[in-house]
Amino acid sequence: MPKLLGFVIVAVIAYFIGYSSGIGNQSPKYGDSGFPKNCRALISDNLKGFAIDEYTAEEALYSIERNCGPNGYIWDER
Repeated sequence: MPKLLGFVIVAVIAYFIGYSSGIGNQSPKYGDSGFPKNCRALISDNLKGFAIDEYTAEEALYSIERNCGPNGYIWDER
C-alpha cells in the first residue's frame, strides 16, 4: 500500500508541474512572421502543404521530425 500511495503522490505532483509549465499545443500558434510557433501549427501546415503538392511526403515528415521530434526545435516555444 505505501508504494501505491507514493506513486499516486508522484503522479499528482508531476501532473501539476506539467500543467503549470507545460508546452502549449492546445491550439495552433504562429509567430509574428506567420511561421508556426508550436507543433500543432507546424504539423497542420505540413499536412496542408502536402495536400496541395507544395511539399513531398519526405519533406513534410522531415520538417515534423526536425521540429517536433524527440529533440525538436520548437518544443520549448509557447
